[in-house]
Amino acid sequence: MKSIFTMKSVSSVVLGIFLALYLLGVYWGFEPDEFDIHSEVTKAATAENVTPVVGYTTTTALILVSETLLNKPGGYLANDALPPSVFLDNIPSWEFGVLEMVRDMALVMRQEFSRSQSQSLENTHLKIAQPQFNIDHTSWAMPSAESEYQKAINALYDYRNALTDVNSQSAQFYARADNLRDWLQEVTKRLGSYSQRLSASVGREQLNVDLAGDNVAQQSTYSSNNLQLKTSWWKIDNEFYEARGACWALLHFLRAIEIDFNDVLAKKNAKVSVQQIIRELEASQEAIWSPMVLNGSGFGVLANHSLVMANYISRANAALIDLNDLLSQG
Repeated sequence: MKSIFTMKSVSSVVLGIFLALYLLGVYWGFEPDEFDIHSEVTKAATAENVTPVVGYTTTTALILVSETLLNKPGGYLANDALPPSVFLDNIPSWEFGVLEMVRDMALVMRQEFSRSQSQSLENTHLKIAQPQFNIDHTSWAMPSAESEYQKAINALYDYRNALTDVNSQSAQFYARADNLRDWLQEVTKRLGSYSQRLSASVGREQLNVDLAGDNVAQQSTYSSNNLQLKTSWWKIDNEFYEARGACWALLHFLRAIEIDFNDVLAKKNAKVSVQQIIRELEASQEAIWSPMVLNGSGFGVLANHSLVMANYISRANAALIDLNDLLSQG
């Protein structure tokens, strides 16, 4: 009797642990909410007793998006090796999408936004921050991804503080049309890639356009004229959540850009274009009412969440290309 009682007790404990880990995994699996960049900038400026200057909002957006990776429920999950994190893949994919946009923004801030011309000196704080974001996102020790990302965030705080220091010109943020175009070009490439990968969820043939029809162009190795694109069934949800995370981060960056580059956008009659892109990205963040990412055929009975996401991303990308054209005009 005693052994039976003991076995029942052990079973109950194991079941309780399993249930607790499952519920914890479900809680950690929720995507973070959007934040209001206006109120966050006001809050930060009030706490630091400074007046926001050009670049303050964009830097704040980069800081808050990066901090969300570390401080959301469960913290940073992509490099966890213990349950329940090790069994989760949607949120780690979401984190990587956010991280890709953070890396692009940090690089452009270091090379373009903070420099007046090609031969000007790099900002010392951004020179520290940008490389820290490039560590392997799955690294868990010596060093851990979280520790490196935190170093980057600390350096971004130093850069933001230097921007508002009226007694020093060591840090600058140049809100110019050419600088903004440099960032938009990076974003359009990223969104174009996501759109292609999401569309491949149903599988399709595509002509090889790598050489753009140039009869004298060359490439390193031969590739077929007809390509068969098909995302593995096991990776469909990963591709979806990575794109969703990237759109979440981009949404906040564009809201910040709209503020810091307000005069440039107004001069180019481009404010409406930015607002339309923001609307498309907001639509990509609508709640998912299905318990899993569905992969129905294009005109089938079941929905295909990847194609819906690809639609919003393609529309946003087309608007970004139009915005880039507006900025290039005199």
